[in-house]
Amino acid sequence: MSEQCSSCSSGSCDNCGNADEKLNKTLSRIKHKIVVLSGKGGVGKSTVATNIAVALSLAGKRVGLLDVDIHGPSVPRLLSLKGEKPHVEKNYMEPLQWSSHLWVMSLGFMIPSDKDAVIWRGPVKMGLIRQFIEDVAWGDLDFLVVDCPPGTGDEPMSAMQLLGQDAQGIIVTTPQGVAIDDVRRSVTFCEQLGNPILGMVENMSGFVCPKCNEVMDIFPPGGGEALAHEMHVNFLGRIPIDPEIVRAGDEGFIYIKTHHESEAAKALGRIVKPILAMSGSLQDGTPAPTTSKPPTKGDTSTMKIAIPSANGLLCMHFGHCEQFAMVSIDEQNKTILGTEFLTPPPHEPGVLPKWVAEQGADLVITGGMGARAQSLFTEAGVKVLVGAKGGSPEELATAFMNGTLQTGQNICDH
Repeated sequence: MSEQCSSCSSGSCDNCGNADEKLNKTLSRIKHKIVVLSGKGGVGKSTVATNIAVALSLAGKRVGLLDVDIHGPSVPRLLSLKGEKPHVEKNYMEPLQWSSHLWVMSLGFMIPSDKDAVIWRGPVKMGLIRQFIEDVAWGDLDFLVVDCPPGTGDEPMSAMQLLGQDAQGIIVTTPQGVAIDDVRRSVTFCEQLGNPILGMVENMSGFVCPKCNEVMDIFPPGGGEALAHEMHVNFLGRIPIDPEIVRAGDEGFIYIKTHHESEAAKALGRIVKPILAMSGSLQDGTPAPTTSKPPTKGDTSTMKIAIPSANGLLCMHFGHCEQFAMVSIDEQNKTILGTEFLTPPPHEPGVLPKWVAEQGADLVITGGMGARAQSLFTEAGVKVLVGAKGGSPEELATAFMNGTLQTGQNICDH
């Protein structure tokens, strides 16, 4: 870790100059910096920031995701990285690699327990954010996406000032007036710091009915768009509420990757479109995940669930199973179309995720799985649910369709 200068406040001593040189060297290897912020809490900044970062990585961009919400880091849970620790050397630390194109850093990786509170004042927080930028081995990035806590205080101000005036803000709001009033201050915040605003996102704009997919307005719509016009800011789009977004955040799988045909994912794709245009890679819609499995045949409501099995029941660790039950289901009609038991290849690093994807599986339900294996499944386009508590493959598949699947802790700790 770097040694910060504490002997002066002018920034003119040799130590300060050396630190600035190191910071500038790191920033010179990052093409585009995006800071996701909001004046209001609870509007979904972390969900938006994480899905933007994943979407950019799926488009083939090298992306860093930096969580500077020091008092309430959410990114580790959203990416199913809770409990993971970065590799730390004397002069640098390595970000956690979530996929072949996405690297992540958060204070949440360093807090020993979920019960531990971080009680820091402003200068300490700014020092940590600086270290997360200059001392993390980000390498060459197309995009660095920064997830900020709510408000216009120490964390967003430090992030903007350290990243420089070419860092662009994405401001997240919800439609209600109580949120709009606070978010208006975020626009002024960026303007006063001299940072451009890439655009505004209206999150929780309508509700997607899980039965008919119709979008219904819960709050009066258009508040975010009206604010964008009022403040002369680009309006990037509306994201409706989808119960699957909540489930994705709780269970640690990425919504835009696993539900790329949904209304909310399409909205996220439209939001990502102008961001990709910054790098000369303009795409229509949401970038589809790269996967080696064949396209789903027939009705798009069908999916295949891979369940590690032993003696006809769930095997609690996927790597030690006798067979995989491949359960084909019709999600719309909540019916099981058939079950096939397949013998997997020998358990070696990286083999099973590729094999499961080749069988056409969309989802793995298991009792336990290590973080590296989960990452490999994600890269292969296969969603993972861990912490299942037992039962036959058909019982687990039925519970999944009905939304009653009970999950607990991931029993795998490696």
